[in-house]
Amino acid sequence: MPQALRNTFLTLRDLIVSAGPLAFLAVGLLIAAYWWLNPNPPKSVTLATGPAQSAYEEFGKRYQKALAADGIEVVLKPSAGSSHNLQLLRDGEADLAFVQGGTAELLPDDPDNLASLGSLFVEPIWLFYRADSALRVNAAGRLDNLRQLRGLRVNVGSEGSGVPRLMEQLLEANRVELKQVRLSQLEQTPATVAFLDGKLDALVFASAPESLMVQMLLQTPGVHLMDFAQHEAYARRFPYLTPVTLPRGVVDLASNIPPLDARLVATTTSLLARDGTHPALLTLFAQNAQKLHGGASWFNRAREFPSTRHSELPIAKEGERAINEPVPMMQRYLPFWIANLIDRMWLVMGLLIAVLLPLSRIVPPLYQFRVRSRVFRWYGRLREIEDTLESNPAGHPDMLKALDGLEAQVEKISVPLSYADELYALRNHIQMVRKKLMRVQAGGVAEEAPAAQPTEQAG
Repeated sequence: MPQALRNTFLTLRDLIVSAGPLAFLAVGLLIAAYWWLNPNPPKSVTLATGPAQSAYEEFGKRYQKALAADGIEVVLKPSAGSSHNLQLLRDGEADLAFVQGGTAELLPDDPDNLASLGSLFVEPIWLFYRADSALRVNAAGRLDNLRQLRGLRVNVGSEGSGVPRLMEQLLEANRVELKQVRLSQLEQTPATVAFLDGKLDALVFASAPESLMVQMLLQTPGVHLMDFAQHEAYARRFPYLTPVTLPRGVVDLASNIPPLDARLVATTTSLLARDGTHPALLTLFAQNAQKLHGGASWFNRAREFPSTRHSELPIAKEGERAINEPVPMMQRYLPFWIANLIDRMWLVMGLLIAVLLPLSRIVPPLYQFRVRSRVFRWYGRLREIEDTLESNPAGHPDMLKALDGLEAQVEKISVPLSYADELYALRNHIQMVRKKLMRVQAGGVAEEAPAAQPTEQAG
């Protein structure tokens, strides 16, 4: 190996050995912090949606497509509706779910175990009725009051949807006893088939206007949408309801559907998450909610949703941040997983730097000690030779061999150029002791010569 390369290798080795303990400590603390914070989210998450062909199912597919761009698989879990979704969250069978306000009774521990990512959209109470059935109630063939449902066959949705409970409250507020209405709780699709076949007089469900069922029924001949003339009063009586208006012609301008403004009451649907769902996943869902629900629709203007209003549960900090703050700068330029890692680890990294920076000051002295020790440890051997010379001058031949061996060892020492002066100083000191040995040797020869002269003269 060339000497220059060998010197470089030795220098790197000394640096690694000197800084190694500190580096191992830093890596160990980073691993422990990563394990504790768990910054990267799981690759799969379960979202409870709703019945087939519902708005929940449609929105679930949109979230599925949006999060796939960040490598997250959204598993859609069909359900009977809002109440069922809430139970799936409580049972841990879903990580997130769409839940309508007021359609399910909250338990005392729900605020501790569930959080909201904000209100996403309004879901009107759609009460469709058959025109021929309405003629039996009044000659105008129009319904505008829940009291007019007495004696009619009305499907109020499946139990898991939460609509039956909501309708019970609305009928009670109108002093209509449940036995006065022929209620049924069929699933949405079979109920719609029965309704169109004339086996039901009215059909009630809560859904966003994106629902295919809503779009179809609004344009079905002989089917009318009930106008809630008292929608403002309903909103005052029930805080989870919002008065909305379906504008004339919004469904089909050419056909003027609906022919008149329809006053409705609407619940507000939120995206709920159970406790323990990874914060990064909540951030992804909350940020994508801005894109999926931030536009204008039949019942709201652009950027009205998502919102922190109308929430029955605490708003998660991830939802609050996504709704009220701009997208973090790092996420604009970096992949989400990198930006999320930095965002969740920067505080820990700052603390590690604050702790390790003072400790790093021991690295230069330790490195200096390691390099200099390769030189200084031979001074002990040199001193032994010199002390032996002073105590036993007669043994200088053996000491000369020891000095030769010491010099041979010192010639093999390699040190960085910045420490070469100490190596050469050691070599100079070895030469000084060698000269001292030579003087002792010369002095011994000089003493022996006069003692030998009388013997030669006697001869």
